Amino acid sequence: MGISQGGLTAADSNLIRIVDAAVADAARRAGSWLLCRLGCTDCCMGPFPISPLDAERLRNGLAQLAAGDPARAREITVRAQAAAERLRTLSEEATENDPCPVLDPATGGCELYASRPLVCRTFGPPLPMPEGGFAVCELCFNGAAPETVAACAVEVDADALEAPLLQELEDRGVSGETTVAGAIGT
Repeated sequence: MGISQGGLTAADSNLIRIVDAAVADAARRAGSWLLCRLGCTDCCMGPFPISPLDAERLRNGLAQLAAGDPARAREITVRAQAAAERLRTLSEEATENDPCPVLDPATGGCELYASRPLVCRTFGPPLPMPEGGFAVCELCFNGAAPETVAACAVEVDADALEAPLLQELEDRGVSGETTVAGAIGT
């Protein structure tokens, strides 16, 4: 089962639990090589593709926030609407330095952190690439030997775990990538 009207299902919660545990383990192994921290927002700039499952998770997180803090949720929605409009009127290249609409401008923290997309959850520690090698934040692992990078890699295939949930959404007519702004700002 994918997303229910009331929120995340056990399958999506399990996906998030597995991915978060794998990333936490990779971060532990990375130690001081990993520089990610509150306020480090280099990975939070520009539009980036998210799955329909990520979009549902974000919308659910925003609805939960709106129930407890409607003013804060409205600020996020306004930022997302502005970002969506910029994407409609400008090129992706022109918006590549725009902050993610859920990035708190005052703290540099994600205002929907618990509901963030998989790409956000997995960014930081080295990710194995299908063509070989690892995707690594340009700020992290500077001067690290390739063996060190490999020893700190995330050891879970989030895409494979997510695939059956995305297939279920597609079977229900929900498909196609979007952006954070597209998910909550339109």
